[in-house]
Amino acid sequence: MPAQSKAQQKAAGAALAAKRGEQEKSDLIGASKDMYESMDEDELEELASTKRKSLPQKVNKS
Repeated sequence: MPAQSKAQQKAAGAALAAKRGEQEKSDLIGASKDMYESMDEDELEELASTKRKSLPQKVNKS
């Protein structure tokens, strides 16, 4: 499942870095903290590796 927005891709990257020990878990806030707790490393890798060029900054909830 690729990321739907640049914000989601960025949050997944931060959560992935914390999972790998490259960043402190306590540095995470908001969506990245939720992703860290609810997703495994493979899921985070898939979201974080999405190409950003064609993604919108944010997706409006409807």
